[in-house]
Amino acid sequence: MEELLKKINAEIANFQENAALQCEKGNKAAGTRARKATLELTKLMKEFRQVSLEESKK
Repeated sequence: MEELLKKINAEIANFQENAALQCEKGNKAAGTRARKATLELTKLMKEFRQVSLEESKK
């Protein structure tokens, strides 16, 4: 579970960095990277939900 949380935090940081570049500097490539990060975050959040449910059953 700790490894999953590290992945989620890294992806959030990646998203924040690229979203800021898009907003502040109009960097279109950063916008694409930010959108890609949101897709990865969705997958990681679903995985977290599954792991969390399994942990709560113990």
